[in-house]
Amino acid sequence: MHRMTAHEATATEVAAMRRALELAARGPATGVNPRVGCVILSPAGDVLAEGWHRGAGTAHAEVDALSHLGAGQAHGATAVVTLEPCNHTGRTGPCAVALLEAGIGRVVYAVGDPGDHSAGGAQHLRAGGVDVVGGVLEAESEAFLDDWLFAARHHRPRVTVKWASTLDGRAAAADGTSQWITGEAARADMHRRRALADAIAVGTGTVVADDPALTARDAAGRLLDAQPVPVVFGSRPVPPDAAVLRHPRDAVLLAGHDLASDLRLLAERGIRSLFVEGGPTLASAFLAAGLADELLVYLAPALLGGPRTAIGDLGIATITQAQRYDFTDVTRLGDDLLVVARPVTPIEGT
Repeated sequence: MHRMTAHEATATEVAAMRRALELAARGPATGVNPRVGCVILSPAGDVLAEGWHRGAGTAHAEVDALSHLGAGQAHGATAVVTLEPCNHTGRTGPCAVALLEAGIGRVVYAVGDPGDHSAGGAQHLRAGGVDVVGGVLEAESEAFLDDWLFAARHHRPRVTVKWASTLDGRAAAADGTSQWITGEAARADMHRRRALADAIAVGTGTVVADDPALTARDAAGRLLDAQPVPVVFGSRPVPPDAAVLRHPRDAVLLAGHDLASDLRLLAERGIRSLFVEGGPTLASAFLAAGLADELLVYLAPALLGGPRTAIGDLGIATITQAQRYDFTDVTRLGDDLLVVARPVTPIEGT
């Protein structure tokens, strides 16, 4: 069967897709479900209805748009939607079926649904006689859904591993002190990035030794509006008076014996991006397992020497086994440098 391409979409449909992306942005940026927008066009190209997804358990974008139309109004119309209509019955019914039952004659979508259970909507629609075009504004929609698509394709959040160190790779002095390795500008940047992540992770060793709050704060110490979910990996018990247990978001405690399984559990909770702060044991575990999609390294112009390195043993025996990264950005932050790097050979599909 012929599969239509983005080149066969009309200018009116492309404009409607841009509007659908605007509508999608009204939905919640976190959670299990993606942000999706839908515009329904008449056969003449006029807008009949608009809709978007407002979160888990609510109507999907297509059904939301259809709800604004009376009986028969959608017959022969075109549904323009940012994500391939789902083919799955969960807390709501399949959007592909709803579109067929409404009499939609054409569907234009941007990105294919990567879900194990929800994919296949386009095929179902074509089998029902609907004209289907995929890949319209695909790049823009992929960028918009970036974290959700990553989690859906890989069954885990995208992982950023962060550390701050001196030029000689030390994360603390010999006595364990480490609080002021980097300056104010670097710390402000780190808190901004915390706020952008769905979750922030440390190991139980760091909780016991440093009692971090794991909150995102401004320069005056006030909580930012967006707060990541605190995640603690490890088998050691978390002290009942630990600051992380007073976090604005409920803490998630994971054994840490199998990082891949733990990450799958986080993805099932709707966590799409994970900011791993440490300490060295946890950061090294993610690196050794090949689960770091991005590195953020804050470098201070100082030397400490001693044994307290930012990263521990990665199981690398010889130089040919070295993990290789591409520098994607280097930024001056006050007296410090922020180096952003990603694996030379990323996970397929990233």
